[in-house]
Amino acid sequence: MKKTIRLLVLLMLLCLQVQPGFTQFIASAQRQMRPGSTQPSFKNLKDVLQEFKSHYRVDILYFDHLVEGYKVSTEAIVLDPNVEHSLANLLKPLGLKYKKTSTGGYVITKKKDAEKGDRKQAAQEESQLLKNEVRLPDYLEGNIPARTQRPVESIISIEKRVSGKVTDDKGETLPGVNILIKGSTNGTVTDGDGSYNMRIPDGPVTLVFSFIGYVSKEVEVISQTVVDVTLMTDVQSLSEVVVTGYSSERKKDITGSVAVVDMKALKSIPGGSAVRALQGQAAGVNVISSGVPGGASTINIRGISSFGNTQPLVMVDGVEANLNEISSNDIESIQVLKDAGAAAIYGVRGSNGVIIVTTRKGKSGAPKITYDTYYGRQVPLKGNVFDMLNPEDFARLSKIAFPSSVLFKDGLPDYLYSGPGVSGTGKEGDAVVSPSRYLLDPSNPANNYLIQKVNKSGTDWFHEIFKPAPIQEHNLSISGATDKANYLVALGYLNQQGTLIETFHKRTSVRVNTGFKIGRNIRVGENLYLYSTNNPGYSNQAESNSISHVYRQMTILPVYDIAGNFGGMFAGPDLGNAANPVAIQKRTVNNRGNTWNIVGNAYAEIDFLKHFTARTSIGGSINNRYNVAFNFNQYNDREGNTTLNNLNESSGYSTNTIWTNTLNYNNRFGKHAVKVLVGSEAIINYSRAVNASRSDFFSTQFDYLVLGNGTSNINNSSNASENTLYSLFSRVDYAFSDKYLIGATIRRDGSSRFGSEKRYGVFPSASVGWRLSDENFMKGIHWLNDLKIRGSYGILGSQNNVDPANAFTLYGSGIGTSYYDITGANTSSRPGFYQTRNGNKNTSWEKNIVSNFGIDASVLNNKLDVSLEYYKKSINGLLFPLPLAATAGAAAAPTVNIGDIQNTGFDLNATYRGKITDDFLFTIGANITTYKNEVVSTPDPGYFDTADSRNGNLVRNKIGHPVSSFFGYQVIGLFKDEAEVNASPTQTAAAPGRFKYQDIDGDRAITAADRTFTGNPNPDFTYGLNLGFNYKGFDFSSVFYGSQGNEVFNLVRYYTHFYSGFRGGKSNALLNAWTPENTNTTVPKIEAAGNFSTSSVPNSYYIENGSFLKLRSIILGYTISPAILQKIRANNLRVYIQASNLFTITKYSGLDPELMGDSSAFGIDRGNYPNNQQSFLFGINLSF
Repeated sequence: MKKTIRLLVLLMLLCLQVQPGFTQFIASAQRQMRPGSTQPSFKNLKDVLQEFKSHYRVDILYFDHLVEGYKVSTEAIVLDPNVEHSLANLLKPLGLKYKKTSTGGYVITKKKDAEKGDRKQAAQEESQLLKNEVRLPDYLEGNIPARTQRPVESIISIEKRVSGKVTDDKGETLPGVNILIKGSTNGTVTDGDGSYNMRIPDGPVTLVFSFIGYVSKEVEVISQTVVDVTLMTDVQSLSEVVVTGYSSERKKDITGSVAVVDMKALKSIPGGSAVRALQGQAAGVNVISSGVPGGASTINIRGISSFGNTQPLVMVDGVEANLNEISSNDIESIQVLKDAGAAAIYGVRGSNGVIIVTTRKGKSGAPKITYDTYYGRQVPLKGNVFDMLNPEDFARLSKIAFPSSVLFKDGLPDYLYSGPGVSGTGKEGDAVVSPSRYLLDPSNPANNYLIQKVNKSGTDWFHEIFKPAPIQEHNLSISGATDKANYLVALGYLNQQGTLIETFHKRTSVRVNTGFKIGRNIRVGENLYLYSTNNPGYSNQAESNSISHVYRQMTILPVYDIAGNFGGMFAGPDLGNAANPVAIQKRTVNNRGNTWNIVGNAYAEIDFLKHFTARTSIGGSINNRYNVAFNFNQYNDREGNTTLNNLNESSGYSTNTIWTNTLNYNNRFGKHAVKVLVGSEAIINYSRAVNASRSDFFSTQFDYLVLGNGTSNINNSSNASENTLYSLFSRVDYAFSDKYLIGATIRRDGSSRFGSEKRYGVFPSASVGWRLSDENFMKGIHWLNDLKIRGSYGILGSQNNVDPANAFTLYGSGIGTSYYDITGANTSSRPGFYQTRNGNKNTSWEKNIVSNFGIDASVLNNKLDVSLEYYKKSINGLLFPLPLAATAGAAAAPTVNIGDIQNTGFDLNATYRGKITDDFLFTIGANITTYKNEVVSTPDPGYFDTADSRNGNLVRNKIGHPVSSFFGYQVIGLFKDEAEVNASPTQTAAAPGRFKYQDIDGDRAITAADRTFTGNPNPDFTYGLNLGFNYKGFDFSSVFYGSQGNEVFNLVRYYTHFYSGFRGGKSNALLNAWTPENTNTTVPKIEAAGNFSTSSVPNSYYIENGSFLKLRSIILGYTISPAILQKIRANNLRVYIQASNLFTITKYSGLDPELMGDSSAFGIDRGNYPNNQQSFLFGINLSF
């Protein structure tokens, strides 16, 4: 469209330009450039206009002959923040002017150089041009300069018409596409819905389709009358300008480490959350998720950078937001700031990296309505997922462990029963298991007489609670823009039912983004996002959750007893203590977790004094939540079968207010380009919550439960919190000749989380870049399009892990821990105050000292982009609540600066775009991040332990070792016989068939000093691979994600591989347990009691290889031909099918090696909600 405007408007005006005044003006301009002049250097006007196009990201159209011969002083070239100001200043002295088109571009024309009649006719022709009707002006013949004069028929022969529609690689229509007849200057542009209709000469003709941000395409037209075309995204062009924190800049000018996410690949993974889709999309960004619907994901940028909160700052349209609750469909672009050179502008909030998200806005053209939807089915893991024994083998091995037990004395029984003072087994017809004796009285469980039938084929507990489940999402939006305003209104609805029964996540959302232009230099607007969620929640990786009871529960037990009530371990002898997993989940049916949230901001900005832009923005978020849960009396659970029912309700809200003010200076003069940003920011966070619970309700009907009806265990609590942050910041960017780049940032933060003497911190950074490809000595390398080296160094701070009141010693009031009546009149506890927290006014910021060196290259005609970076992060003064000695009392310990860690590694990102034919285009994207983590210092004694479990602390953080390293005894085999026991170092409880530990210190005795590091949950590297192609109307994409070198502590083995852990379900691994006849095995002997030499201490038997490769997504789509869509007046219709997690390649024996966890203790499997379950979706993208 824009080339057409440039072509035909200037043709219409050409006759007006070949007048004496015009030639005199050219001569005058040329005289100014004679040798010997003292004037400054000049640039061709055409080159300057190209710079404007690149800088402002707009299309500027003109005839070459109209701008030829003009030269402009470099001192007169001003890149004002407002493109129209800059164009006016440039063109006015030359007698030229600009006109803005309906698509947001600009056409360069002559000012007043034609007679009135000619001007009128030219205006008519221009109007006709903008309506896509191409005709040669009647008055043009004979006035065309000699260099372009040729027969009219050679310029355009109106013989036939061709029409069609132009779409992008996602099926969206493209308004404003330039369509030219190859070898001529004739053509047209597509209208608001991507359609075109033009006259072409008879016979074979080649049409050239081009549009900014897309790869041009040539199509030969022989006899066709309808030609539909798909243009592929030119990634190099689209990623040229990126948002980098309070401003934007050209990607080619960035000197920090910024990863630009491929939005096409991101949106190929439907699933309701942009975080999950982000996995594997950017080098240096590691995303770990569970399968919990709506569950939070862990994002680590370049590894673990703290012993507490390691989540990066997420800024959505300038406001901190929760990326888990934003649909990929709402997002226009995502950038990840990974080093200090890029993130230091955010100061203490950017210590873990920054993710900058820009949501969609209205685009020029007629109003556009889009509807995107998908519906699918999620499928649980198949097979015997925990590899559990069948009932026969379980009974046989149980008799070995418990030879005196009556449970399997005569093999598998028919029935199990338990009543007042009695329990046992029975056969069909026995009086003790007669249905007439059955009694269930939840209010008086001591009188219960429960009977259940043994499931001799085995209960598959996993698939009793995991079922196929639907997922659907709907997004409807209307958007548009004029030269004065833009708008987008979007509605969203997500409903994901979990494969784990009674889990789900529902979200309803509204997004409103508007912007308005007032006059020539003032802009105002807002970004508003409202959403509500309904999610009962799930305690993942907890010993009490239903998944952990799947592998702990015996397979002989039925889901329901003979009366249809829940079966369980209470109804029978020697059945252990695990709960019925189905009962656990079914009893949460009325639990709710509702939230109502508002996130947004309003802004105003003004351009003044040519080079300055002032902006103010105020926004934030309001979050409200309500939770209710009812816990039933667990009559079928031996542990707690007399527990009273309980109702718990809680409610709370939090607010975040952020006010940001910035002043930008942007100027380009000669070979110099300068950008200066100064700003201030004030942030206030406030939250308040209340909680109440009571027990012993006579009725369990949820609709009639009221807290006041509970008769015991009355508990009420409330809390409130507030913290503030005030910051001043500045950034300066300088470029010389677009080759030599320098950037510097400084930010001063003041936080209320620290004491008065430690409250303020200053965080600077500096970065440099050198574009070697623009040097003369590189000009001869034709396959090299762009080459830049860059480096940065800076300091970031962190306050993420500090409680707002950490600097203060706190006191609370209550009964029971206060004081006793010193007069002796009352010997019971009395109300009063007691110390709840020890304060520490000397706690200060964590400091992240970050250095980065990178190389960016584009080669092979911009087909291949490569970025390689080396990084080093030194985190000093880690914030962590170090436990106090018992003599300090029961008050909570303060957070203190306890140690240092260091991360080093490489990021590599590569993208190749190619084509096999004009219709078959493909893309290959790959990224990899290497990662080495080390604890540099900790307080005496040089380590601290975490991750307490039933068999001790599993993790030690020690100097010289990676964070969260597994620690325990190294198993070197099993004792084969007494002779080997006697010949080995002394070891407590050593015996044939038990673990043999390594004597680390060589003192011939296995003691605590022989504990060592048994595994490392940190990966050596993570990687992602994106493959895609487009063929005519078809599109295909796939996303792979992998982690290599990480290890897992499989705590599930504590329950499934040892009878001593707990009576309950056991693994098939025990079929290969040690016996005097089977000594060549790694599985210890079966025995009832645990000890030091089996399950009672952490050891390397629990460590497994956790490396994996997942096919995260594969998608195949088809875009319906626009010719067909015209019948329903639609612009675009794309249908697709998508599959997730078709395979996971791993050696890990558990459900899923991708495990959530705390930064100081992760990689531990306690029964994780798996994130490798398959899903199959069908989706539609429709627009009008």
